[in-house]
Amino acid sequence: MRKTTTPTARRLAVAAVALGSFLALVGPTAAAGAAPADPVKTVFFGDSYTANYGIAPVNNQDNEKLFCFQATQNYPAVATKRLADNGITFDVQSDISCGGALVEHFWKEQELFGGIGKVPAQQDALKEDTQLVVGGVGGNTVGFTSVIKQCSAKLRGDEGALLPGSPVDPESPAAECKTFFESGDGKEWLDYQFERVGGDLEEMLLRMSYRAPDAERVLVGYPRLVPQDTTKCSTAAPGQTELPFADIPQDALPVLDQVQKRLNDVMKKAAADDGADFVDLYAQTGTNTACDGADRGIGGLLENSKLEVGQPLPWYGHPNEKGRDLQAQHVAAKIEEVLNR
Repeated sequence: MRKTTTPTARRLAVAAVALGSFLALVGPTAAAGAAPADPVKTVFFGDSYTANYGIAPVNNQDNEKLFCFQATQNYPAVATKRLADNGITFDVQSDISCGGALVEHFWKEQELFGGIGKVPAQQDALKEDTQLVVGGVGGNTVGFTSVIKQCSAKLRGDEGALLPGSPVDPESPAAECKTFFESGDGKEWLDYQFERVGGDLEEMLLRMSYRAPDAERVLVGYPRLVPQDTTKCSTAAPGQTELPFADIPQDALPVLDQVQKRLNDVMKKAAADDGADFVDLYAQTGTNTACDGADRGIGGLLENSKLEVGQPLPWYGHPNEKGRDLQAQHVAAKIEEVLNR
């Protein structure tokens, strides 16, 4: 299945074609580094952080896609508009981001929450002429929601019923989750999860190259959820009564941050090893975490989002509109850099 073209050779080929087309259009005196003249054929992929779960309205072009909770104004849509203002236009072949996606759903069909339907493997959207593939996935494969439920008694109950995943060990009290993840079975579980996500990301990036051999690939990391100063998390955001991380113990918040930082490092390495580009949102959103009050870019675990299904759905730690705009800003900047080099 895999082609043997190296990332370097592929980039040289893409650059040669792009340079030839550019010079033919504008002549030998044009400056280097100008934006592509024609719309860039683009596919967006990923999980709920690309779909921007929690932001309304939701894309409901078909009933099954409705339960991907993909916002019509997710960061791919906002970044597309932002780039158009800078003269870079997209021919968006597809946005196949879907809430709950694992890395393996890039090549396997995904069963939607509650078994309400299935969506095709995300790789099916890529075409031979796709020029750009952008998105992020990995948090569900690591099992971040299971980590959260291990540390929260509230989310093990009805308040977390709509959040996929189960605690890693329901017999171990939520109040002891720091110790659980730092030794014994919890640490062993985390090590296995990270080994799995690293291998799956490698497979995904190779499949992108096979399906769309001339495409630039941009892997997008996750925005930071927990601040360096976790004491900020002991205060509710303006207008809220719940703490940003609900009942998760104060001493467990650094554990959540360490899991997220480790995931970020695994994603960054996978991109570098396969010649893809990486958007390090974790490094760029440290002042817009769930605990940054009015400046928060992340909705609190039990803070009401903009979505309603009979009643408001919680954010469950996803980017709010401010966070979505930060995602779009940094992703657009990386895309512009990639397309102009």
